[in-house]
Amino acid sequence: MKIFPPDSLGTDTVSPRNILFIGGTGVISAAAAERVVALGHRLTVLNRGRSAGRPVPDGAEVLHADIRDPLAVREVLQGREFDAVADFISFTPDQAFAGLEMFRGRTGQYVFISSASAYQKPPTTLPIRESTPLKNPFWQYSKDKIACEELLFEAYREQDFPLTVVRPSHTYDRTKIAMVGGWTDIHRMRAGMPVMVHGDGTSLWTLTHSRDFAKAFVGLLGRPQAIGESYTITSDEYLPWNQIYCLFARAAGVPEPELFHVASETIAAHSPELGPNLLGDRSHSVVFDNSKIKALVPDYRATIPFADGAREIVAWHDQHPELQVVKEDYMELSDRLYERNLRP
Repeated sequence: MKIFPPDSLGTDTVSPRNILFIGGTGVISAAAAERVVALGHRLTVLNRGRSAGRPVPDGAEVLHADIRDPLAVREVLQGREFDAVADFISFTPDQAFAGLEMFRGRTGQYVFISSASAYQKPPTTLPIRESTPLKNPFWQYSKDKIACEELLFEAYREQDFPLTVVRPSHTYDRTKIAMVGGWTDIHRMRAGMPVMVHGDGTSLWTLTHSRDFAKAFVGLLGRPQAIGESYTITSDEYLPWNQIYCLFARAAGVPEPELFHVASETIAAHSPELGPNLLGDRSHSVVFDNSKIKALVPDYRATIPFADGAREIVAWHDQHPELQVVKEDYMELSDRLYERNLRP
């Protein structure tokens, strides 16, 4: 048994568990992998080995196979069993069904990472809880996540499949810029150009650092109380979009950015690529109730304010010029809608 200082990892002692991550190099999975290893669990990461952006932590076992190839997965796993399997990369019902078939009888817990965008849009009440209906008519991504949940919960009810569902909202790390235009918006701020904000900028949004998310997520792995349950995991900080953009501006050294506002429906009409995410998620105020995950993981508390997160993001991009991609199509869209806003 490994012992850690209480302040460093949020727990005094940890009973090692045998955990499999499918994926393991994404925003939330990479942070969770680091915490799993730090807590002394035995972590196996299964992926295709094609992502180098977020390395697997030292001490984790890495197996390479395409999860969409069942024969290859069975070969590399060689009949092994796990205390918990976390599926970070199933997005459609057929993918969820394949995971169900692959790990039925081979794990004590199967954690499906869904999305808080699956909750009712627009929400009729706040805060959003696990009891909030799942309904999102705007975004196919969310519809697919809902369908995955329905399939897996049916397997739990009818076949005792050991399912736990986790619904993160907007989770970020230093590589992810939360503004719609990404680095293009930072570029426009620094160039003194007007920056587009969807809606009137007053809708509330919740941003959760991946390291905070990992505290709660890893805390529910291998927990029998979590079987058959769903959990929202987010920060308890919620900010209006105007403030989010201003925090990025300050981090970029721009004290007074010029923001202009465009209805989300208008942006969607001019950009089919941006429309579903805006109408199905970002344009709605979201305030989450995290009391259920805190009841299971009592020491969970998100401690990284987005003011710090924005500085971390901008500093990271400043250190990596190759990531400072200015998207010409978004530049053109911003200019066009700004000019449209100026017309009487």
